[in-house]
Amino acid sequence: MLNKLWGFMILIGILYAACTGRIGDVGTAALDSSKEAVTLCITMLGIMSMWTGLMNIAKKAGIIDALTRGLRPVLAFLFPGVPKDHKANEYMAANMISNVLGLGWAATPAGLKAMEQLKELNHGSHIASADMCTFLIINISSLQLIPVNIIAYRSQYGSVSPTAIIGMGLLATIVSTSAGVIFSIIARKAGERKK
Repeated sequence: MLNKLWGFMILIGILYAACTGRIGDVGTAALDSSKEAVTLCITMLGIMSMWTGLMNIAKKAGIIDALTRGLRPVLAFLFPGVPKDHKANEYMAANMISNVLGLGWAATPAGLKAMEQLKELNHGSHIASADMCTFLIINISSLQLIPVNIIAYRSQYGSVSPTAIIGMGLLATIVSTSAGVIFSIIARKAGERKK
């Protein structure tokens, strides 16, 4: 569906440029954007490699395991339907830690594994459980302390102070994650009342 939407928007842009006599600008923009995309990918690759390496060092040093243990009370509060020693807790903790550090690309595999484990706990049902919904809400609420991607983009495009976004980013993530958690708790209680 998204591919069709993007294709439609590109086609409309090309047709509009052709009708207004600016088709040459479209070609120039396409070439310039391609060059910028490659440069940005190289920049992001370096940053991703650095942070992924730091995460691997933290894992081998036991820091990630310690953070996972520290997150257990939070996980028990947010996901009351998940047994204490279930594998889903480990994957959810790894996902949250990666997201908090701004490593969305490292969080995705752990998030997918967590959802698989939560689906098992939900007896393979095609209807998401309250725990699955809560996990998804927390993931899409932009839970992060260090917005690595935005800092990289700002650096790539010549910002004088690429890290100036950290304060506002922190405020935004606190508000969005708090709203998501509050909504999730209210929805869970409403669902329990209906039962």
